[in-house]
Amino acid sequence: MLPATMPKILPLRSAQTIAVLAVTQIISWGTSFDMLGVMGRVVAPELGLPNEVVFFGLSIMMLVSALAGPATGRLLVRHGAAKVMATASVTFAIGLLLLASAHEVLVYGLAWIIIGVGGALGLSAPAYTAVVEREGLDGKRIIAILMLFTGLSATIFWPVLALMNDLVGWRMTFVLSAALQIFVCLPLYLFGLPKPIDRSEQAQATDTVPVDFTPPERRRAFFLVAAATAISSFISFGLSPSLLALLQQAGASPALALQLGSARGAIGVSARFVDMALGRRGNTLLTSMVGTSLVLISFLLAAMITSSAPILVIFVLLYGFGTGVLAVARALLPLSLFSPREFGLQSARLSLPQNLANAAAPVIFTALLDRAGASAALMTGAVLSAISLVFVLMLVGLVRRANGRLIAD
Repeated sequence: MLPATMPKILPLRSAQTIAVLAVTQIISWGTSFDMLGVMGRVVAPELGLPNEVVFFGLSIMMLVSALAGPATGRLLVRHGAAKVMATASVTFAIGLLLLASAHEVLVYGLAWIIIGVGGALGLSAPAYTAVVEREGLDGKRIIAILMLFTGLSATIFWPVLALMNDLVGWRMTFVLSAALQIFVCLPLYLFGLPKPIDRSEQAQATDTVPVDFTPPERRRAFFLVAAATAISSFISFGLSPSLLALLQQAGASPALALQLGSARGAIGVSARFVDMALGRRGNTLLTSMVGTSLVLISFLLAAMITSSAPILVIFVLLYGFGTGVLAVARALLPLSLFSPREFGLQSARLSLPQNLANAAAPVIFTALLDRAGASAALMTGAVLSAISLVFVLMLVGLVRRANGRLIAD
């Protein structure tokens, strides 16, 4: 019984793919989107800008990434993921060096435009495409394992960035971040990834459809996936840069807030370990339901019960666990509902609403937190989580009807 549920041992080629992409994705997320969680409120007074304007840089990044998504898809098909992500490293470095030199809002905004292009070329979807290029039909499993590690970006980089800022200041911190892109990520993309497998090796079963939707059901399923994942992504990306401030407003000391915020990524990784332990019994739709429910409960708990250190610990545990499994669910849902051949197309289509939501989220949550307080931010998260859960439940019902029809036939 045990061998049937245990995953097969990874071949060296797969382990190499995971290792390279884990390191580069942790660095790339840590030196881009995750960075302002620690550095945003340090940079704002230095540039004489309100917090909302500084965090609007993340909105610029995600908006540019969303708009550049279709072009990125064409580049991936034409040149392959390794070259595209190598270009992302150079692009990230240029943006980070511009941030280091910024003295006014125009240069600051331009830097985030460039970082947004880097995000489209190097974050998430291109990395998953690199996996599929090298793993073929086993890509779903490798993506799931990869995300065990990429969830650690904030856990690793928040303390590192805080330490670097204390030692050398924020400008040199951005310069050192650019150096990581050039001297670590770039050579790993160019020389560390295994060669893609021959396309003929990927041909078998690529048209297999996990769920036999009718055309109307297929369109509805895509809408439900897009809505649910965009909302969950909005919550996660919106709250992440302001989590430390939220915890402090809720009563945590700066030290406790940093500890809890840094632990969130590790909690998310532990959530994925539990999901992987289920082996083939795991279900992406069930994971989505559980994750969304945990996030909803965490917001309600923190909003409705008087804040204390134990309550904040429970909040971070539930929130970190829920968002951890939801991050993986967002990546794997296209492979769970549509054919493997369509993975790139469906992922690219889904990235557009997700990144548009991510573009607005940091500014909205920062403004809510600064203008209305922690309770308003928490209740907003609760309402959005409830809406996302409704969409997931509707998707589950749609899949059950399609599968029931197939059994009946």
